[in-house]
Amino acid sequence: MTPAERDLRYYAALGLAAEASHLALGYFTRRESLGTTMKGAQDWLTVADGKVEAFLRERLSALFPEDTVIGEEGGGTASDAVWILDPIDGTANFAHGDRNWCISIGFLVNRKPEIGVVAAPALGEVFAARRGAGATLNGAPIAVSGGADIARASVELGWSTRIPAERYVEIIGRCYAAGAAVRRAGSGTLGLCHVANGASDAYAEMHINAWDVAAGIVIAGEAGAHVSDFFAGEGMTRGNPILCCTPALAPVLGEITGIA
Repeated sequence: MTPAERDLRYYAALGLAAEASHLALGYFTRRESLGTTMKGAQDWLTVADGKVEAFLRERLSALFPEDTVIGEEGGGTASDAVWILDPIDGTANFAHGDRNWCISIGFLVNRKPEIGVVAAPALGEVFAARRGAGATLNGAPIAVSGGADIARASVELGWSTRIPAERYVEIIGRCYAAGAAVRRAGSGTLGLCHVANGASDAYAEMHINAWDVAAGIVIAGEAGAHVSDFFAGEGMTRGNPILCCTPALAPVLGEITGIA
């Protein structure tokens, strides 16, 4: 893929994220329209998830028919050029009226994340990056905090029912014992982005899916973060653990979480 072809996809993703944000906000501000259901324990689904993903799929297929698309709701097939979408990451927050949710658009070439655009319209934030070109928040360059002391670190730990609760509690305990502050905000995608702009020092999750991280990995990496090799093995189809943090914290957080 030429640089011009990649840039075309980057600017298309920015435009589509803006349109999808308008669509999603329409549902968010009218909670009676959400049609909320559950896919499993704490696995929320709203009408907006399906509508936003369908919109993005339709537009991407029209613009780039040679690319494939994988989405959280509709699945899809991997290829050498694949878009990976999460129409609403942080759906539980979305359904409860909490503004910490986002739309995630990632693009990979030969299994390598190349483009990431994450729009959090209820927060007024758009994170974006192309591999090798830096990362931005609302058009301004961003960088990780540079934090190096675990006893001063703010660490976000993601959670899912796919990992036993005991494992999650164990890692929380290890973080506290090391002196870190621990939190959970409910969106893995924004967790990575908030490492990228220095709002936190680390994000870790024992298992997360590709649509939650495909865009955020590019953004965090371009902002200077250490990011574990999520797409190793079957990460694209089955998910993997992830550790994203300031480079100086990677050794100690690798020991605490067991994620290299």
